[in-house]
Amino acid sequence: MLAGRPRPSAQSARRTPPLPLLLLCVLGAPRAESGAHTAVISPQDPTLLIGSSLQATCSVHGDPPGATAEGLYWTLNGRRLPSEHSRMLNASTLALVLANLNGSRQQSGDNLVCHARDGSILAGSCLYVGLPPEKPFNISCWSKNMKDLTCRWTPGAHGETFLHTNYSLKYKLRWYGQDNTCEEYHTVGPHSCHIPKDLALFTPYEIWVEATNRLGSARSDVLTLDILDVVTTDPPPDVHVSRVGGLEDQLSVRWVSPPALKDFLFQAKYQIRYRVEDSVDWKVVDDVSNQTSCRLAGLKPGTVYFVQVRCNPFGIYGSKKAGIWSEWSHPTAASTPRSERPGPGGGACEPRGGEPSSGPVRRELKQFLGWLKKHAYCSNLSFRLYDQWRAWMQKSHKTRNQHRTRGSCPRADGVRREVLPDKL
Repeated sequence: MLAGRPRPSAQSARRTPPLPLLLLCVLGAPRAESGAHTAVISPQDPTLLIGSSLQATCSVHGDPPGATAEGLYWTLNGRRLPSEHSRMLNASTLALVLANLNGSRQQSGDNLVCHARDGSILAGSCLYVGLPPEKPFNISCWSKNMKDLTCRWTPGAHGETFLHTNYSLKYKLRWYGQDNTCEEYHTVGPHSCHIPKDLALFTPYEIWVEATNRLGSARSDVLTLDILDVVTTDPPPDVHVSRVGGLEDQLSVRWVSPPALKDFLFQAKYQIRYRVEDSVDWKVVDDVSNQTSCRLAGLKPGTVYFVQVRCNPFGIYGSKKAGIWSEWSHPTAASTPRSERPGPGGGACEPRGGEPSSGPVRRELKQFLGWLKKHAYCSNLSFRLYDQWRAWMQKSHKTRNQHRTRGSCPRADGVRREVLPDKL
């Protein structure tokens, strides 16, 4: 290992990059055997801002004396640097100048090596080129059992510093207590941490993130929260979607409450979203309330739909604030029945010219049914009467369709029957 490199602490070692990348720089310059020429690179392991220039020297010494810098050359990450970047300062010292440096290719530092004429390694150094950390932001936290807390954050406006950067999540009780450091990192992503226990209820916490690398440090704004205000659950399990008899424009959705709602006496409200199989656009149903079933209406006949459900706990220990929406459940698919009614041009009777197509009663019925078709039936009202009416409608349509195929649309007495449109 190169001289002058501090031994990492246990905490920093936990969040260092993968070991092979680190060893690539640390072991880039093995010690020369006894009696061979050796060299010293100065400065050793420099850290520079992007765009800076590096001036380094490789000074040769050995036993027996008389070693010279003639024939020495430099490599950076295994590639030989052009000779125009170096020059002899004296018989035993070779200088190197690199201008307008780019960010390090690896966070553990770039390998700068001084070689003898025969290619053997005389000395090595780690070159760190990057940026100081930016202020972390967008901290969000949630709890799944009112005893733990998981937080994630965004590292900065640009994020990439080209240097290994430590992120530490700090927290403390708002009005008293000492600073605490989160220990379980990367639990839900690269910039996250989990506090598993020993959190107090009914007392706000202050939470912030500190970022540190070889060029400086930055601290986020402080987030203040109460554990009871950030409770969430797993998505509702066992989501089932099924047809509603032969109704071609409806699907029934049922699910099971997340176990945490029972364990901690939460109340909950739910959301449903659904989409057509060949679409990426979801339609969201907000007015599901705290039920565990819902009926979707106004759907397309003979169409496959994907449905998801999520949960938001509220009323925790009397809190008036809603919790945090869970993730969406896994998509569940079901198809509506195919319509047996003829489509456009299917031989349906058209009203005679000048006859009113609808009276006040039919207009009111159309408005009422139009409103129903835009909403999911997610109230506690019984659907029996509605289902009976729909079944009668479908039976009536089938009867009329049979008459149409026999050419019996007009009555013998010349009086035209009232025909409800296929789509209200």
